[in-house]
Formats: sequence, structure tokens, C-alpha cells
Amino acid sequence: MAALTVLLGDYPHTRPLKDGTLAVAGVDCRFASSSPLYPAFARMVRDLEFDVCELALATYLQAREAGVPITLLPVVLIGGTHHRSLTRLPGGPALAPGELAGQRVGVRSYSQTTGLWVRGILREQYGVEASDVTWVTTEEPHVRHYREPAYVTRSSAGQVADLLRDGEVAAAVLGPRAIGGQGAGLVPVIPDAHDAERAWLDHHGFVPANHLVVVRDDVLRADPDAVRALYHALADAIGATADRRDDSPAGRAVAAGWSEQLAGCLDLAARYALEQELVRAPIDLAAIEKEAAFLT
Repeated sequence: MAALTVLLGDYPHTRPLKDGTLAVAGVDCRFASSSPLYPAFARMVRDLEFDVCELALATYLQAREAGVPITLLPVVLIGGTHHRSLTRLPGGPALAPGELAGQRVGVRSYSQTTGLWVRGILREQYGVEASDVTWVTTEEPHVRHYREPAYVTRSSAGQVADLLRDGEVAAAVLGPRAIGGQGAGLVPVIPDAHDAERAWLDHHGFVPANHLVVVRDDVLRADPDAVRALYHALADAIGATADRRDDSPAGRAVAAGWSEQLAGCLDLAARYALEQELVRAPIDLAAIEKEAAFLT
């Protein structure tokens, strides 16, 4: 029996695989764990520690440009809208999104995927370029050889919300889980953020993806049938747990399979990444789709 070392987050749609409720035909899946999850992304793109691994979208785009030998599996494990991810302290002076030019904004890492989507929103809807802002980070990028732009700086603060509360930044980018944790009590910079999110979704026609799945190229070459079996089992688990997800953007984001929505998402994320100097050359999206064709 083939064996795969797999790292996936703990979600309703991954649990059937991880607890053995849904078997992966002909494959012994050895599930690793990481808490929190995101530090394992660096271990994957730097050391190829896992055979199959959940990975942030921005990290995948950077790793691809850097030549890291991994292939994307078309599975979205986490996604959602991000207008509410741009936060500020309550009770302070009013701060409009367009007024962030010339300001300092905190974000865990410049290459964090939530930050990619927020900067895209700022440019697209409010005319603020990534280079108009000084991005204050608390962590380095996952991809070892990536060099941040000159308008990115590092702070010794422990958490992004600390930057805001200590007065180091005017606003802070927080992922959905951080908003409910370290960001408790903060408020969105974008007015009527919920309505702005709905308008963004109506305009673009897809929910932004945050985490997808990748496989090491050598594992894929050695045993494509095992990788295919894991992918189909994960797709089955996503389908079987559909009734546990609501109709929110986060619920609708979870999906398996190449689709027009996923292609649109990757296309826009790649464009944003190039505009923001997360990557320095255009991403070949046709090649990504072609590589995923082995699953069908």
C-alpha cells in the first residue's frame, strides 16, 4: 500500500479523512499536525517536509516563481471576503480607506494571503497602491529567497493587533480567525464592509481563496495514482459535508475541482501579486491548469 505524509488543517471537510471515516483507496495517509497551521507552510516550501500539504495561495504563487518543486491540487480549503480584514481601533479619528496612502499598516507577513486580497481591494476600489503604504510586519515570508519591497519593514511586536494598540500603525490587516482573537474589539476601516463585500463578489463572480493544497513533484511522479486517490477522497469529503457549510462566502469558497471560479480567482490573485511585488514576473496560469489535468 502506498503511503503519503499529509498536512491538512482541521475542518469539517477534512475530518472524515483524518479520522478514517472516509478511506483513501489504496493509500496509507499519515496525517501530520501543526498548531497554528501556517508555520508549516514555510516547512513545506523550504524543506518539502510533507508529501501533500495545505498551502496559502500567496505562498504557492511565490514558491512557484522560486522554482519550488510542487504542483497545485485544485482544492480550496479556506476562503472568504476580506473587506472586514482591514481594521482600526474603535473610537479613534475617522479613517477612510483612501486616506491610507502615506500611512503605516500592520500585517503579519507581507506575503500573507489576506494581505494580498486587502491590498488588491485598496488599489482596485480606493486607488491606494501597495507602494503608497508602509507595511509593518511581525514575521518573515515563508519562501526563503523572497525579498520584500522597500516599503515593507519589520517590527518586534508580538502580534499585529499590538502594532495598532501601541500606535505603531494606523490600521491592521487581520485574517478571519485573528479578528475573533487578537483583534477582538477592532472595527473595519472600510465603511459598510458587508455591503462592499457583496458588491465585490457580484463584480468578480468568485469567492477569494486563501488556502489550497499542493503535492511534491517527486511524489507525484513516483505515485500519481496515490495522489489522485487522495484528491478524489478529499473531493468526496467536501461534497459529503456540504450541509455543514452555510451560504456565507466562507462556506461557498470550499470546493474541489478545476472551475471557472477557481481560474478567475487564480488569475486575479496572480495579477495582484505582480502589482504588489509578491512575484516579479507574470504567473503562467495555463501551465497550472495543465498540471492539474492528471486528476481527471
